[in-house]
Amino acid sequence: MKPLSSTLPFLSLFILLSISSATSSDQVDNFLRCLPTQSHRSFPIADAILTPANSSFQSIYQLRANNLRILSSATSRPLAIITALHPSHAQATVICAKRHGLQVRIRSGGHDYEGLSYTSSVPFVILDMFNLNSIKVDMKTETAWVQAGATTGELYYRIAEKSKVHGFPSGVCTTLGIGGHFSGGGYGFLMRKYGLSIDNVIDAELIDANGRILNRKSMGEEVFWAIRGGGTTSFGIILSWTVKLVRVPPKVTVFTVQRTLSQGATELAYRWQQVAPKLPKDLFVRLQPEPINNDSNNKTIRVSFIGHFLGQTDRLVQLMKANFPELGLTQNDCLEMSWVESALYWAGFPNGTSIDVLLNRVQTSRVFYKTKSDYYKVVIPREGLETLWQVLMDIENIFVQLNPYGGRMEEISDTATAFAHRAGNLFKVQYTITWSESDGGLSAAARFIELSRRLYRAMAPYASSNPREAFINYRDLDVGSNESGETDFEVAKEYGTKYFRNNFFRLAGAKAMIDPENFFKNEQSIPPLPTSPAH
Repeated sequence: MKPLSSTLPFLSLFILLSISSATSSDQVDNFLRCLPTQSHRSFPIADAILTPANSSFQSIYQLRANNLRILSSATSRPLAIITALHPSHAQATVICAKRHGLQVRIRSGGHDYEGLSYTSSVPFVILDMFNLNSIKVDMKTETAWVQAGATTGELYYRIAEKSKVHGFPSGVCTTLGIGGHFSGGGYGFLMRKYGLSIDNVIDAELIDANGRILNRKSMGEEVFWAIRGGGTTSFGIILSWTVKLVRVPPKVTVFTVQRTLSQGATELAYRWQQVAPKLPKDLFVRLQPEPINNDSNNKTIRVSFIGHFLGQTDRLVQLMKANFPELGLTQNDCLEMSWVESALYWAGFPNGTSIDVLLNRVQTSRVFYKTKSDYYKVVIPREGLETLWQVLMDIENIFVQLNPYGGRMEEISDTATAFAHRAGNLFKVQYTITWSESDGGLSAAARFIELSRRLYRAMAPYASSNPREAFINYRDLDVGSNESGETDFEVAKEYGTKYFRNNFFRLAGAKAMIDPENFFKNEQSIPPLPTSPAH
């Protein structure tokens, strides 16, 4: 028999775990009892509550968890999921979670690249906004009211129902939840003409830490400034956005031109950097390099030049001949279509696909992935491109997108909204490494994450610096993170200045106004500004 002293540590651990488990159980029971007392009686919240005892709990949890790397590695599950069916359900979730010491993670589309909308290491509940997806398009005022749970695809579809000459600048992926997508900026192929989604937001509804629903007037201009580009989950819960629609021609033109290294892709990519940010606003040309095997089964790089023009083919070919003749764009490369059809083209659907596909709300093909981002203020030299090509060929399972700035993005001040990456940037880059179960699944994550870091290090000499800027909607915990339940200001300043540059401090001030107790938090949230911050 072991002496009592040797078993004490184990007894202590058992007691602590038992207390912790009991505490969590009491917390969630009290939370669940609280919910009906705080929600609208005409819309029973019982229909919106899922706990692990529900047969559909696991499937709903997983359905809108976009990154298998996060889903497979999560060590804790939510104590409950509130699939809000009415705004009062979201209000009740906030009030009751705050009262009973639970953290709330807010999920609209589930596309958070690091899964912060559906994981935490402290006791938490998920507020799932997916069912709050109403959209009202008003052509008299050329505006749309969009609830947070609607997707970008649904928004495009509802606009197209009402008009062939209106659109909205937003994401290429059609299953993005509007709540989170807009709050981090929201960009797509209209950004050079009309800026970001947030540059066209005119009002919003936000639930604060006291459960109140605030609009632009009642939240105040400082908080309204913050939620446009600052990521709303630091400040409250977005219920809806009101946006100004933008004008598009009845027909737009798209193209994809591909060149391999043997076809001069390096020189074209070098030239693209000089040309794409200076093209007319109506023209957006993305550069997308990818490793492939050539006809001889040797590795090479194929660079795609993917274009969108707010006009017709004849004019586009003229513009490209005048500005980027090296690419050799011809009429045969071009396709004319409606604006909403071009949204399908950019999302990768085959030409001729019915626009009804925009109503598919959940991304079904999911993979393991790790994403990083960069901003470039100077042209990458040819040797830098060759470094990039070599790393891509070494990694293989990767896609990279270079999105040009200039145009409208250059005209909007970096303090007009919380989104600070404006003039001075030539392009933004997304690097995403993907893998599947056949590549090793979760057990291969460490290897692929290290490959992503290797690529990031290789591009450091050419990317922005001091700070090395990053895009909040391409969330990357490598740029700095806090613990789930704590938000240290100095740590937040590290990732905050990369995501928001000097706007971070103004964001912290707005946070102190709307959520001084720091109820809304995650690993990369913005803390309240200290009374005497060291900055």
